[in-house]
Amino acid sequence: MGDVLPDLPASGTEADGSAVVRVLSYNVRSLRDDVGALARVIRACAPDVVCVQEAPRFFRWRKAVARLARAAGLVYVTGGATASGPMILSTLRPHVERAEALLLPRTPGLHQRGLATAVLRFGPAGAAGARLGVVSCHLSIREEERYAQGRLVLDALAALGTPHGVVAGDLNDRPDGRTFGLLAGALQDGWAVRPWGREHTTRLGDPLQRIDAVFATGGVEVLGCGVPMGLPGVSEADLRAATDHLPVLAVVRVPAGGR
Repeated sequence: MGDVLPDLPASGTEADGSAVVRVLSYNVRSLRDDVGALARVIRACAPDVVCVQEAPRFFRWRKAVARLARAAGLVYVTGGATASGPMILSTLRPHVERAEALLLPRTPGLHQRGLATAVLRFGPAGAAGARLGVVSCHLSIREEERYAQGRLVLDALAALGTPHGVVAGDLNDRPDGRTFGLLAGALQDGWAVRPWGREHTTRLGDPLQRIDAVFATGGVEVLGCGVPMGLPGVSEADLRAATDHLPVLAVVRVPAGGR
């Protein structure tokens, strides 16, 4: 696993009303692997929000999602089968102002894709707090369709109506790709802005690629972003057993307000 990673800031609300939020992006391969290992990795990352890709979509999918959420100490927000895979989970910390699962236009013969979206408010009850738009996505393996979906991701983020937001997911594209470049041109690429941990998100032993990412709007301060290999509690054995992707953890500071 290498050296122990430097600490990232813990979640919290600051005196000026801004919020430090931990966002995890994770392709869980429909929970076909070791759910216990997966839950241990998620818990060790201590996220406030988890943007899931390849959530269970078929028979008794809600039961499977509930099992993961319970094991990871989270609650279901939106998505899963209703978004054809992308899903959002969270702790009880944020107030969910609204949430929606969207299906994207489908190319005949290709997998149906969708988005899970939410507006979350962080801060004391009754206070204005810090509002964050969240989009979880899993884009096409075909370049032309993927690029069109990238535009729709940006449209969905804008439609949330919050000046501060994050997009997290499995892009099926690398940083030199057209769709990755589209998102990185409109948003901050977390790893490029404040790299932390490991860069590449493909399974250990596979060819090194960064195809999963967390992006943030310009007003959000990225405090660190990367694969949490070396984070206390995240073992290589669990990362190998949990799924076929590595997670991306981003810690961001969201300004107060934004209504």
